[in-house]
Amino acid sequence: MTYKTLALAMTLVSVGTALVAAGGAPQSAAAPAAPTLTFSRDVAPIVFAKCAACHRPGEVAPMSLLSFKDVRPWAGAIREKVAARAMPPWHADRSYGTFRNNPSLSQAEIDTIVRWVDGGAPEGNPKDLPARPKFAEGWQIGKPDQVFEMAADFEVPVRGTIDYQYFEVPTNFTDDRWMQAGEVRAGDRAHVHHIIVYVREPQPRPRQAVVSIRPILAASAATLAPAPRPAPAAGAVAPPPAASRTTDNMLVNWAVGEDAPVYLPGMAKKIPAGSTLIFQVHYTTNGTAGRDRSRLGLIFSKEPPAQEIRTAAIANPLFAIPGGASHHPVEAEATFGEDVKVWTMHPHMHLRGKDMTYTATYPDGRQEIVLRVPRFDFGWQTDYWLAQPILLPKGSKLHVAAHFDNSAANKANPDAAATVRWGDQTWEEMMIGFFTYTVERPPAQARVLLDDRPASSR
Repeated sequence: MTYKTLALAMTLVSVGTALVAAGGAPQSAAAPAAPTLTFSRDVAPIVFAKCAACHRPGEVAPMSLLSFKDVRPWAGAIREKVAARAMPPWHADRSYGTFRNNPSLSQAEIDTIVRWVDGGAPEGNPKDLPARPKFAEGWQIGKPDQVFEMAADFEVPVRGTIDYQYFEVPTNFTDDRWMQAGEVRAGDRAHVHHIIVYVREPQPRPRQAVVSIRPILAASAATLAPAPRPAPAAGAVAPPPAASRTTDNMLVNWAVGEDAPVYLPGMAKKIPAGSTLIFQVHYTTNGTAGRDRSRLGLIFSKEPPAQEIRTAAIANPLFAIPGGASHHPVEAEATFGEDVKVWTMHPHMHLRGKDMTYTATYPDGRQEIVLRVPRFDFGWQTDYWLAQPILLPKGSKLHVAAHFDNSAANKANPDAAATVRWGDQTWEEMMIGFFTYTVERPPAQARVLLDDRPASSR
């Protein structure tokens, strides 16, 4: 190195040092410390908005998260679950569809919780705490207009298999009613697996929107009937096979992880005058006796809505899942005879359920995946509410494809060696793609069909 080069280098070093000393090198200066995140100011708004509905006394979550004292012992577990997007639970593939009941946290919300826990999970100033969310005691939908319950307690035995139970509850309605929101509350959650409330109408109405629901059969489907049910006791009436029960008049259902339906203004489900409510209850034994008297709360629309919303099911009861099969396909599809809008979709399988995909096929042949659940979780029976409904013109089809894992690798599998068929019990299987829909008719025609009350009651 020459003297001139060395001198220039020393000069540059001196100038650089002087600039740093004078604060003239902002690119290398330390960034200002990020503000300390606190529960009261930063985390509580997220928890109250996205977690508290379930994480509060009397609801399905195992612990309350309504205060810093509640949250702090679980901080590490909360960090782990939200970082992995396991909580809040959401199982739909984010590549298909947008859903209004998606409780997922944004990346910014996840980062806030992670940074808060990594920073020691401080409480902060309690004065920064937002108002605690208000919930109707005992109800997600708010205070019901009317509550119906089973006429008597059902005694759950300590052990054994219990066939589905059916309880009739008269409405005594003298006028048609329209359900804007409904919620089933199990009286004994430790023993109630699910409840579906149906409406038995005095005069069943024809419903032609869903022209056909067709199981897509395997090559050997002729031999694949559902497993036979035991004969009823003397004097008892056997319920119809699950696969043949109508779902056009399904009103409200509840299972673990399922939200109560609250329909948009202008939409409701019809309960005709003189109808009877049928509570279908699935009880499971767990080594202790139980007693259940479940109930249903309803909020009514103040006037007949512009659209009647209905529930139907795309089901395939004709399958046999071989022992050890890890990716067994079962399919079915519905064809529509009128223009319909689909508002929600609800995959249902049991412990071997692996994935389910709904695909719409339009009259011009175009296909569109409208819901994909790549990792079905039996513990979360989710109704996926579309942010915008899907219009399916007359002649469209809605195809449902599911896969089942009957292998030993499935840790929830009751018996990997068994050939599994359709059945009510959890160790058996079902393949149902529930959906809710409305029929799209000209406004004048829709009003005539909906407002069919007696003139004296209008």
